[in-house]
Parts: sequence; C-alpha cells; structure tokens
Amino acid sequence: MVLTIWGASDVTLVWRRHAAVAAAAAALLSLGWAGAAHADFRVCNATQNLVGVGIGYRAQAGWITEGWWHIEGSSCKTLIEGPLASRFYYLYAEDAERGGRWDGPITMCVADKEFKIAGVTDCVSRGFQRAGFQEYDTGEQASWMVQLSDAPAADATPPPSTGTPQQ
Repeated sequence: MVLTIWGASDVTLVWRRHAAVAAAAAALLSLGWAGAAHADFRVCNATQNLVGVGIGYRAQAGWITEGWWHIEGSSCKTLIEGPLASRFYYLYAEDAERGGRWDGPITMCVADKEFKIAGVTDCVSRGFQRAGFQEYDTGEQASWMVQLSDAPAADATPPPSTGTPQQ
C-alpha cells in the first residue's frame, strides 16, 4: 500500500487540471449546440451594399407581407424564426445604395417604413405600394436560406404583374 500525501500546491494543480478539462468539455458542447441547424427562413446578402428585404407568406389568418429588414453587405438575417409553416414564401429586396432590386412576378403590398400588412390585394387603395415578389418553394422543409448575390436590375420600375401567390 502506498500512502501519498498531497500538499496545497498538489491539490491546486489537480484542481486546475480538472477545471481545464471541464472548460474544454463545456467549449466542445457549446460548439456542438452552436453548430446545430436551426429551423428558420434566412436571407444572406452577398453584395457589399445595404439591402432592404420584405417577405410574404400565408398565415392562418391569410396573406401577410412584412418588412423591412436591413441586411448589411456580406451578412445574413433571420426573417422567420422556427420551423417554417408554409411551403411557399415570397421575397422582395432592394439595394439601398444602387437602387436595384431582386423581385419577381407575384404582386404583394409593401410600405415605405417598417410594415406588417394583412392581405395582398388592393394595395394602392389601402395606402400601400405594390411590389413584385419572387416565389420560393421550400418543398415543406423546416428551414430555407436565400442568398442575394447577383447584381440587381438597374430598372427601378416594377414590371406589370398579374401573378397570384400559391395557396
């Protein structure tokens, strides 16, 4: 039988080793959680310019459009947090510096300032503007990411649009 007598410095050294191991384990666990995929709808701006983004979707109460999210160049923002409830989402974005846009054939309502608008018809008579949104079919996946990377069109006039959102 061997009897080991530890002094205060020995106990401190063992405690520091345990603390270091515990800190390393905590760091690895936090990296695992941070790296886990989160369900949401994200938009990434791969340009160098500030971009304003609006989104449209079907909720239980009907059609909703929301905006503006301001996304700095080379960054991303989450527009909808949590698992996606719809299959189809609609996106409209404007380059705040060059005036171009990312748009599509589906007409929805937007406003000059921050907005959350119920309904996608009679935009002008209700005091809003019309904008052409691009449809994204998520295939009913829980999360989706759109990357704005191409140079937006220089034409600032929305094309005539008679499209309607998918149900």
